[in-house]
Amino acid sequence: MLHDPFVTAAALPLHSADDGPAPLRRSRAERQEIVLDTAERLFSSRSSRSVGMDELVRETGLGKMTVYRLFKSKDDLVGAYLSRKAAAVLSSIDAELIRLDGDPRAALLSVVDAVEREVTRVGFRGCPFTNVSSEYDDPQHPARSAAADYKFELHMRLERLAGELVPGRGDDLAAEVHLIIDGMYLSGGLLGPDGPASHGRALAEKLIDIAVADSGTTRPR
Repeated sequence: MLHDPFVTAAALPLHSADDGPAPLRRSRAERQEIVLDTAERLFSSRSSRSVGMDELVRETGLGKMTVYRLFKSKDDLVGAYLSRKAAAVLSSIDAELIRLDGDPRAALLSVVDAVEREVTRVGFRGCPFTNVSSEYDDPQHPARSAAADYKFELHMRLERLAGELVPGRGDDLAAEVHLIIDGMYLSGGLLGPDGPASHGRALAEKLIDIAVADSGTTRPR
């Protein structure tokens, strides 16, 4: 076999025809999704503290350095996991609020309906934002910050809808509905779908109708 003395190693193909396909190259976003999907599966079935980074890295199928380039610490990863979940939940709520635009009563109850569907599903273990954030004492921990941000964003939506429904008295109604939602998450996680959580929607509807009646506004049809 003749060799061209002017062909360098850099010019030679990295894979011959017999080497099979080249290794799959994933984008940074795809690698992040793999890590976050793995974290969600492990954290939701157990707890974030019980999952070590070595186990998580192994479950991702990615290299350890790859994972740590994406998330500098486990704390950052836990915060990112909750932030992504918050974005997904709020996006789903917002889509329903857009669909029900102009009917604040139905929109407000749709948020409670979404919670009811969540707390009555098979395998529900409680609110992930409460569960994970309660594992960390530091109020500045990324998990605590992400959970607080989610609760704030949710409450802002409840306040806006309640304010449209009962102008001038929306703050009280929003707080009441928010307390019902938190209670449904807690009860559903501990006592199951047939416990007090199953009464959350009816209670929210009753409080909304009382607030409307007290305010003298007309209930949307």
